[in-house]
Parts: sequence; C-alpha cells; structure tokens
Amino acid sequence: MISLSRRLMLKSAAAGFGYLAFAGLSTWAAEKDNPLAPKRTHFPARAKRVIFLCMEGAPSHVDTFDYKPKLAEDNGKPMRGARGFGGKLLASPWKFSQHGQSGLWISELFPEVARHADDLCLLRGMHTDVPAHAQAFLQMHTGIFQFKRPSLGAWTFYGLGTENENLPGFVSINPPLQNGGPANYGSAFLPAVFQGTPIRLGFGGFGGGGGPGANQGSVSNIRNPRQSSESQRIQLDYLQALNREALERDPNNPGIEGAIESFELAFRMQKDLPKVADLANESAATKELYGIGGQGTDNFGKQCLLARRLIEAGVRFVEVTSGQWDHHRDLKNALGSKAASVDRPIAGLLKDLKGRGLLKDTLVLWGGEFGRTPYAQGTDGRDHNHRGFTMWMA
Repeated sequence: MISLSRRLMLKSAAAGFGYLAFAGLSTWAAEKDNPLAPKRTHFPARAKRVIFLCMEGAPSHVDTFDYKPKLAEDNGKPMRGARGFGGKLLASPWKFSQHGQSGLWISELFPEVARHADDLCLLRGMHTDVPAHAQAFLQMHTGIFQFKRPSLGAWTFYGLGTENENLPGFVSINPPLQNGGPANYGSAFLPAVFQGTPIRLGFGGFGGGGGPGANQGSVSNIRNPRQSSESQRIQLDYLQALNREALERDPNNPGIEGAIESFELAFRMQKDLPKVADLANESAATKELYGIGGQGTDNFGKQCLLARRLIEAGVRFVEVTSGQWDHHRDLKNALGSKAASVDRPIAGLLKDLKGRGLLKDTLVLWGGEFGRTPYAQGTDGRDHNHRGFTMWMA
C-alpha cells in the first residue's frame, strides 16, 4: 500500500491542475493563432455539420407537413380576420397519410421524403415577426431583421471551426440576391473569415445552363487564367506582408485580419474546391438516387449532391436554396410542381448520408421564412402566415 502524505498529495494535485491549465491555455493559444481550427465544445455535440435546405418563398405547411383534418371538415366556411381575400377556409388538395413506426402524417406531395419519416423531427411551432419575405427571410438566417447580425452558418462555423482548411467552413449554394442578399450568409461583427462563400452552379442555376460546366459548381474568380500558382504565391506573400504591417499599426482592426485569412483561404481553395464541386466522377446510381438527369429534379438534385460532397470534405455548414415557393394563386399546379422538384433529391440526400454514416452527426434542416394561411387567397392560393408554420430536422 502506498503511503501518501498530505503535503505530497497537495503537491501532486497542484502539478496535475497546473498541467490541466497548461493544456487548456495551449489549446486556446492554438485557436487564437488559427481561428479556423476545430473548436472544443462545452458539451459533447452529436451534430458536427449542418445542411440547411432553404425553401425561399415560404412553402405551405398545411399542404405538406402539418396535417389539419379539421380544415377539410370546415372547407369553404368563412374565416374571420382573413385580410380581405375572401376569407374562406381551403382544404388541402392533397391527401395526408401516416408513415414509419412513428406514424408521422405527411402529405402525398412528398412520397419519397415520407420514406424517411422516422428520421424526421417536425417543428410545428415556428413563427416570425412580420409576414413579409425580405424581413422574415433575413430573420430566419440571422435572428433579427432590424439590425445587422451574424448568420446561422457564420455562428456555426465560428463555434465549431473547420475540418478542412483548404475549403470554406460555410458555403451557400445559389443564395438569392434579394431578401437580404449577402446578409443571409454574412458574418456581421464576427471576423470576416467566418462569412459564407456563395457558389453559383453551372447546371441550370445562376451559373448558366448545360455544356462543359454542367456537372460543376463555380466560385467567382476562383482561378487566375493569367498567372501560375507560383507567381500568385509570390504576389500574395508581398500583399500579405503589407497587410501584416497595417495590422501592426492597427491591431484591433478586424477587417485587416479578415482580409489576411480570406486571401490565404482563396489561394488554398484553388486546388481543392474545383475537385469537390465536380460531380462527374459520381456513379450513375448515385446520380439517379438524387434525381439527376430527371425532368424537374436535375437542378436541385445536383445541389443536394454537391452539399453532401462539401460536408464530406469537411465543410461545417452548407445551405442549399430552392426558390419560387410563394404560391398566392394556382396552388395545386404550382406547389405540386415545386414539391416534385425537391422531393426525390432530398430523399436521396437523406438516404446517401445515412448509408455513408454521416446522418448520425449531420443536422439536416428544411423550411422557409414563414408558412401559409389555412384560408384561400382568391380561389386557389394561400396568403402569408407568420404566426405558426412548420419546419423539420433530420
């Protein structure tokens, strides 16, 4: 039996605590030197990365994931406070049925997503401050529309760091130019290096149609056609030396720090990002899983596949945007077409993530800036509803 005096015990304990303190301080110093390094979390986190499937325009929750049998019973009845659009309750044109062991009610608009019912968590208590697209869309991304605040992706990147220093930690695929624009993937008062990198797709998105770029996303000015990598490095080293001199004169200027980090990241991205964004090497079975090549599903399928490739390569937060969900009229045709364009790609993404063991620590979020009214706007549309709507997580 070892005899341990009180003095020896205290000495050993003090040394132990000192070692723990040193370990903590050294890790903090490393994070300070490299703000993009993976961060320690206060508590063990199940989710290591996020894919946000953003449905811009506000999909109708009462026609998709929020089953309201009473609405069918009261179809055609007048509703008080209906903003002067006729005010008659409108039953969903689509049937709802239960799916999975959980018995989750899902509309027939999403037959493929419904196969993953037991992986979904519906959030039916969502609300926002005003029923206007620009304000609500910005609030969904930053928490507020009156003031400039960091976006959800920037906070995630800031809190977790990145697992691949050659890629941005936060990517927004085909973000809308309106409804807040760059503020939806901005970093506000956080260092500029944590803002999102927009990728415009070369397959039917903002980047154009088919052709040579049909299987590849693109970032503006990612490559310099007039200079080799070596000459760019020489030029960048000189520029960074000037930036560091400026930082020494003004050490509290976050703009200079952000510029230094952003320039270095942009240089490193030239090598890795084009490879990750190139979908040509994916198997035919994988492309079919996402609906790539299918009528109506090709564009969003490629975006979802690119999202999987990005998070697999170490990107922390990827946002994928599908627009034109603002259905004030022609609900049955317009909403039916939009749902069909994303149903198979989303289901393919969930199945692919699960098959690769990524879904267990990847949070997938689906939804728009607000919901839709249970009453009709005109005869075949729905108005904005910010008081209660549905999103889901997987």
